Amino acid sequence: MLADLLKDKHLILGSSSPRRQALIKGLGLDVEIRIKAVKEEYPDRLRHFEISDYLAQLKSIPFEDTLAPNDILMTSDTIVWFENKALGKPKDNNEAFEMLKSLSDHTHEVITSVCFKSLGKQKTINSITKVTFKALSDSEINYYINNFSVLDKAGSYGVQDWIGQVAVTKIEGSYFNVMGFPMDMIYDTLLTF
Repeated sequence: MLADLLKDKHLILGSSSPRRQALIKGLGLDVEIRIKAVKEEYPDRLRHFEISDYLAQLKSIPFEDTLAPNDILMTSDTIVWFENKALGKPKDNNEAFEMLKSLSDHTHEVITSVCFKSLGKQKTINSITKVTFKALSDSEINYYINNFSVLDKAGSYGVQDWIGQVAVTKIEGSYFNVMGFPMDMIYDTLLTF
């Protein structure tokens, strides 16, 4: 259905995330992957979804001069919000351990923002999902860090990984948002964009 509506559009995903790429292709859409590196920094004054909105929009800027009239660009950012601060991607395994230890036995928010851009038009959406972890032992955290890729994920975890199966006790909101792409909102936005 969506593919028919967008048949005259050229969809571009500005993300190297294999999860986002698989999810958007799961909608049956033909999408081009374009990667442009951006330094993911934001002003200290920003809070909560303002951070992910800002970063999603920031990631769209390098593409502005290359968009054709029928292009729709999507760029995105995900953060974990816990105790009034943003947890992004960890710098190393030690930082990943500290993040996961802090999330253990608590509820946090996963916030994903998506910026849609075409010539002369831009719209940014965001989705917030609450995720509750059981209490994790140090050995469980170390097992996860040593056996799964954690350095490319906000908050040091992927809900689709082992840790999601054994540690997540409750999700309030979109599961796909926790994976990094709020598919329900993306679908609805593409219907009207």
